[in-house]
Amino acid sequence: MRWDRFFDDLEDQLASEWEAERAALDTEAERLRLSRVALRDRLHALIARDRDAPTPSFEFSDGTRLAAEVTGVGADWVAVETPAARGGALLVPLGAIVEIGMPHADVLRTARPGPAPSSLVDRMTLGFLVRDLVRRRVAVAIALRTGRVLSGTIDRAGADHLDIALHDPGTPRRADLVTGHRVVPFGSISWIRLEAGVAIG
Repeated sequence: MRWDRFFDDLEDQLASEWEAERAALDTEAERLRLSRVALRDRLHALIARDRDAPTPSFEFSDGTRLAAEVTGVGADWVAVETPAARGGALLVPLGAIVEIGMPHADVLRTARPGPAPSSLVDRMTLGFLVRDLVRRRVAVAIALRTGRVLSGTIDRAGADHLDIALHDPGTPRRADLVTGHRVVPFGSISWIRLEAGVAIG
């Protein structure tokens, strides 16, 4: 009888040690998985979030703070729109995001593995989108990391910068209405606001 109890205790001890070892391996595997999750993956997961939950809040490098829904994610940018959609969509370089506030359920859900992005938009860079804005002659407002906002039309886009012709919002880009020209490195951009109704991508 005593031997039976001894073997039962030994079996329980081995099972407990095995369970602890398996839990440690699971924890380490989860840490390794999380170390590979990129911000753009988490932003991509916000596109399909429950719209009945509180809207995520964003702070950008120029100090702008707003509640907005993610509508698109590219290689190095995110597109967001405010629920009221006033003034058009914002195109934001990932490096200009200072922080994102979201409900705890979204924090947990966006950290889980999701489907691998596969659309063409997912591979588009900021430069690609800016060159598309040049082609379409879209009026924009560009917020710089310093807090200044430039309004006008982007004339040209290089590998890492753009040229903007400055003019008042709501006016066409005509030579007599242009008040100046600026060369803006992509690295100094906090966000680009597109005129209302303009789609990204």
